[in-house]
Amino acid sequence: MTDPSAPQQTTVPTAAAAAAAPATIDAARSGYDAWRAGRLASVVAPTGNLALVETRWLTPGDATTVDDALEGRPDTVTATELTRRNLETGEPERGIRLWDADSPAIRAFDTIEAFPFDPAWVVEAEFHPVSADRTVPFEHLRDNGLTRELVVPGDITFRLDGVEHTLSAFDDDGTLLLVFADATNGAEGDDGTYASGRFLFVQRDGDRVVLDFNRAFVPPCGFSDQYNCPLPPRNNRFAVPVPAGEKRVVLRTGGAL
Repeated sequence: MTDPSAPQQTTVPTAAAAAAAPATIDAARSGYDAWRAGRLASVVAPTGNLALVETRWLTPGDATTVDDALEGRPDTVTATELTRRNLETGEPERGIRLWDADSPAIRAFDTIEAFPFDPAWVVEAEFHPVSADRTVPFEHLRDNGLTRELVVPGDITFRLDGVEHTLSAFDDDGTLLLVFADATNGAEGDDGTYASGRFLFVQRDGDRVVLDFNRAFVPPCGFSDQYNCPLPPRNNRFAVPVPAGEKRVVLRTGGAL
């Protein structure tokens, strides 16, 4: 298996000039402010990223319900269930999540820093479907180097400055989700972004896709350590900066998560 931590040795321009048609860029620009407002509102919602305070994986036979998990909790707390495959046994594993609408993280939240909208990072690409049973191994942040097989329904290809790129976006409940890394991740200064990489929902219309990197966003694990986010596979790692999209979560105290 290839090393998912190794950077992709390709050349990506710091500005993707003329990467998309004017109409595509205009559509991206017109919806950008609403997208930003929606993101800022969503992370402080009662079950938003900043509200997650506990993810508890239950042992086999544990019949704890969401009502059980809420006993003794304040009214601001919500409980939900989730499942995953245990990497050691291969068996389904049930968990409980607790969300607090008055969490310390929500109270401390100021904003999510972002780069200004840049039309150069609206990229038109092609989607090439593959067999429905094809998966790609994704390492997750809290899986101690083990990988989970995620369905990748096709390859996303595009050419910039004469360099061909092939990216893998996995199926996230019917939506293509790209997990990518670039040279801004973990960098110091105003142009640094979340260290583990960023996410991007891919707009698909048949064999055409749009990668609007202005809507690249900090993954859930950038808001709470109770998430287990997938990390970028090797072919989704760019060796140079992608100065577009969200940067970091900023707290009112002036620090960053």
